[in-house]
Amino acid sequence: MKLLRWGQIGQEKPAMLDAQGIARDLSGLVPDIAGPVLSDTGLAMLRALDPDTLPEVPKDARLGVCVGGTGKVICIGLNYSDHAAETGAKVPPEPITFMKATSALCGPNDPIIIPAGSTKTDWEVELAIIIGTTARYVQQADAFGHIAGYTIGNDVSERDWQAHRSGQWTKGKSSDNFGPVGPWLVTRDEVPDPQNLRLWLSVNGERMQDGTTATMVYGVGFLVSYLSQFFTLHPGDIIMTGTPPGVGLGMTPPRYLSSGDVVELGIDGLGQQRQDVIADPRG
Repeated sequence: MKLLRWGQIGQEKPAMLDAQGIARDLSGLVPDIAGPVLSDTGLAMLRALDPDTLPEVPKDARLGVCVGGTGKVICIGLNYSDHAAETGAKVPPEPITFMKATSALCGPNDPIIIPAGSTKTDWEVELAIIIGTTARYVQQADAFGHIAGYTIGNDVSERDWQAHRSGQWTKGKSSDNFGPVGPWLVTRDEVPDPQNLRLWLSVNGERMQDGTTATMVYGVGFLVSYLSQFFTLHPGDIIMTGTPPGVGLGMTPPRYLSSGDVVELGIDGLGQQRQDVIADPRG
């Protein structure tokens, strides 16, 4: 099952895709793709619906972040062995963990906004985990039962701020629109092996990233279990699991985004995103 949210920013409504790929409005049945709706019980209720009885979403509707009620976005750094190699970094003995501000989240086709003063805005296609039920001190064998599903994330990053402005990586990861997520939440039953997904990203039609989740150092089940030892994971929380090689920082010379660029990215079975790159109009 594929779930989505549509409408103007801050006014998104829940929806689901039918077998023909037509978005069907759920706003008369559930308040949002959030909270209890993300549990196995909530998802089973949606799965039992006949989509043909639901109104169609306008074909030109804006897509928002595919999950609501997100309390935190947890990101994992250097989680692909081949990406760590391209940056000259060692594979960490435990997952590198940092937060991306929830205010950075945006729809899958909303623009990437280069913040004022940025010279090194970069791209990162990532598999994103959507938490479905509260997880605390979860064992790895039980981790998948706490996952509602998966989606695509672009962990947009300002490399100079991330590396050279002191402190944590968060300040280089959290500018407005630095977190496109979607287009859909694909429920976990439709992704039998999240460690066998191809993911890719192109800039202006040129393929930059072309990898597979098989090279992740720390897999999906391990990450949910590991993170739950430090803090409670709540329904709607998003875990960005890291990126394969091909980021601008790893090129010789490095290459970064400019206003007018077009970024496209996708993951097998999870859909695609497309973002126009613009300068911050407030800058």
